[in-house]
Amino acid sequence: MDYTKYTKENWKGSVITSPLPPTLVTCGSVDKPNILTIAWTGILNTRPPVTYISIRPERYSYDIIKNNGEFVINLATEKLVRAVDYCGVKSGKNTNKLSDMGLTVDKGSTVNAPILEQSPVSIECKVREIVPLGSHDMFIADITAVDAATELLDKDGRLALENAGLLAYSHGSYFSLGKKLGNFGFSVRRKKKKKPKHK
Repeated sequence: MDYTKYTKENWKGSVITSPLPPTLVTCGSVDKPNILTIAWTGILNTRPPVTYISIRPERYSYDIIKNNGEFVINLATEKLVRAVDYCGVKSGKNTNKLSDMGLTVDKGSTVNAPILEQSPVSIECKVREIVPLGSHDMFIADITAVDAATELLDKDGRLALENAGLLAYSHGSYFSLGKKLGNFGFSVRRKKKKKPKHK
């Protein structure tokens, strides 16, 4: 195996896990929606499906999500990169970020929080627990529904997210996802034997 062996220096503990998904989280209602950028998110459990977002208590959306107990994680694409950045630095207390960025919302199927129409995947969530951690509180939530773009379904009905142009966030910068390197389990999968050709 041609691995690189690194020489490392020791730093104090810090938030350096990369890359992360810079998502657009919607909350409130269709009539009074709000949106913010969240990169501190991921999957906690498969059955039942459980996710989380971590939010600073001083954020405008914090109380909305805490009081309503619902939010939607909307995956972001390359086309949404400017909106992702804008919704991360501006506050809904001072401006309508959705209107500013030309974004629109629709009703969710299991939550009152709206889904973002410009996102290929919207993950509807209901808060089950809030965990204070320090600078951020973690909102642990059940995934109650997933709204997937029909434009990304292949002929077998599989969601081809590799065609969505999803964003990644790494150490303060936004990136588009790179080339495909393999599928889950490829390192242990047996190679198919070639059938002999009949003369």
